[in-house]
Amino acid sequence: MLVKTYGSAVYGVDAITITIEVNISSSGEIKYFIVGLPDNAVKESLQRIESAIKTNAYRMPRMRLVVNMAPADIKKTGAAFDLPIAIGVLGATEQIINPDALKDYIIMGELSLDGTIQPIKGALPIAIQARKEGFKGLIVPLANAREAAMVNHLQVYGVQHINEVVNFFNENSNAKPLVVNTRDDFFTEQNNFEFDFSDVKGQENIKRALEIAAAGGHNAILIGPPGAGKTMLAKRLPTILPPLTLQEALETTKIHSVAGKLPEHASLISQRPFRSPHHTVSDAALVGGGGNPQPGEISLAHNGVLFLDELPEFKRTVLEVMRQPMEERKVTISRAKMAVDFPANFMLIASMNPCPCGFYNHPEKECTCAPGAVQKYLNKVSGPLLDRIDLHVEVTPVAFNELSKQNHTSENSATIRQRVIKARNIQAERYKSLPGIYANAQMNTKALRTFCMLNSASEALIKKAMEKLNLSARAYDRIIKVARTIADLENSVNIEAPHIAEAIQYRSLDREGWAG
Repeated sequence: MLVKTYGSAVYGVDAITITIEVNISSSGEIKYFIVGLPDNAVKESLQRIESAIKTNAYRMPRMRLVVNMAPADIKKTGAAFDLPIAIGVLGATEQIINPDALKDYIIMGELSLDGTIQPIKGALPIAIQARKEGFKGLIVPLANAREAAMVNHLQVYGVQHINEVVNFFNENSNAKPLVVNTRDDFFTEQNNFEFDFSDVKGQENIKRALEIAAAGGHNAILIGPPGAGKTMLAKRLPTILPPLTLQEALETTKIHSVAGKLPEHASLISQRPFRSPHHTVSDAALVGGGGNPQPGEISLAHNGVLFLDELPEFKRTVLEVMRQPMEERKVTISRAKMAVDFPANFMLIASMNPCPCGFYNHPEKECTCAPGAVQKYLNKVSGPLLDRIDLHVEVTPVAFNELSKQNHTSENSATIRQRVIKARNIQAERYKSLPGIYANAQMNTKALRTFCMLNSASEALIKKAMEKLNLSARAYDRIIKVARTIADLENSVNIEAPHIAEAIQYRSLDREGWAG
């Protein structure tokens, strides 16, 4: 007897429906086959399936069993196909009374030897694809049910054991689909931040720089001695970024679902992600990769912040592979038989000490580095990467009188966030006719000429700065983009000389002789 069940394979951040055909025939020797480009984990599934079926008093056929997974030219990976194959075997042996009902459901889950169902990765994109293709429902492990139930107009059933699935199709179950009020959960959690800018004492100039970075989507690097507050400030940046839209939240949640990074009973990711990989991270871990390509840190930071602490300590090859994704806002992982795209639209915030000992330019402590060591340390970060960082911000230690204030009052994140949202709304209106540009940091040369006209005073100031401070040519565009953001924060239609003057201050590493 031939029975069809349906599963799903995740490639990139999207899913492809897989038809699983199970045929049992009395002709030929007693042998089991799985065909359709399965990997070793899929091939091994028959041992798990046989044990689960026999342990729960079902009958495993003692005949020729062929399992075909179509389309046959797509590689099937992982143990998540155990459950649909097992249900197909039970249907083909008529232990499921109504096998015709199987065509209405996508079934996914990894089986233990006793029939317990283990969690899978990628339940959200699987659910999205199931709804798109008109399936009535989705059966997934209970641990993944809430994640899959974020998709409306699809019946999602969470199961813990193979008996529950058999009873469901034998109409011997009162299981009800899980209902999740995604929007209520999403909007409730949007403003519940662990950190806040009101916790920061002093450092008003750094807060201002991060506000500008958030308002224009600019990358930034914080340079200062150890203990000056670089990491503390960076961690608070997501609290002033505009809230995620539902579409952005869905995109971000899909990536974390594919990577298996969503916590149990998760809902939509409601806050912009903040990823901070250790400096020993590999190329593949940062940008994505592997035999079955998985998203890397830059994709997990999609629609949020990627924080690279102690930037010069990262391997140079790791930093260089980021250059193209930073420009294109996506990363393509190519293999011999496939290529997958992962979104990578993130803000890069980096931090570094000014020298190996950390105290170059410190107001109180003396730098103990050898001559030339400072420049050698800075040279660990390549010019092309620095070219993609708009704001270079020098962080100085907080004075004792600021730290010791008892009645400390500082502007909170919510207040700063409102200004950022207002500036972003101005940019959204400005660039609405330009696809792919939504913030000042993404402006191309044509947009720069159109929206960033300078008056004579501004032109004179930037010319003088280029000459006097020995700024590089590449700094010119960056200064204008940052000045445009400063003008938006002040609700100014035109870029004025004070906006240019403030933007010039944020190009420390472009100054010749900055490192001696």
